[in-house]
Amino acid sequence: MIKRKASAGYGNYLEAEFIDTSCGTAGVSMKLCKYIMALLAICLLPAFAIAQSPTGQTGATEQYVPRLSDIMSTAQLRHMKLWFAGQAPNWDLAAFELRQLKDSLVEAASLYPGIPVTSVTTMAKPVQAVADAIEAKDGRMFASTFGELTVGCNACHQSVGRGFIVMRVPTASPFSNQVFPPQSKP
Repeated sequence: MIKRKASAGYGNYLEAEFIDTSCGTAGVSMKLCKYIMALLAICLLPAFAIAQSPTGQTGATEQYVPRLSDIMSTAQLRHMKLWFAGQAPNWDLAAFELRQLKDSLVEAASLYPGIPVTSVTTMAKPVQAVADAIEAKDGRMFASTFGELTVGCNACHQSVGRGFIVMRVPTASPFSNQVFPPQSKP
């Protein structure tokens, strides 16, 4: 039951105090009851949020770890683009693609400790040889060292029991939407 108790003075409708006798005990103001209800709602919100989260955990988020096959597919893409950049010859693009390829290999090794360390370290020499060819802007050296890099990829695949994945020097570009020859600078 709600009773209205009006106070005297200007703006009675603003200064009216409601007494809610149904909020528990008689004489507890409606304002106090609203504060209590709001406090209860605030206290219960985290419990409702936890119950609705997919894992039922409080604020903990799982970090995304890409699958090894996704990392290696990206590495294969970089391997291919590196070849076409070197053949163009677009040495800036080739250097970029080599850095990206190297980053993919480092990511795979750091996220997947089952990859033998020797497989990762044996890739360092061919990667550096390709980097040297790019820095020298030497197309013949690039082609030779790229071949060594590809052999290194296949040796790594063999060492981890994935010898059925065989890389080769690309023969055709699937990248019709990318220009590989260097563009003149404006």
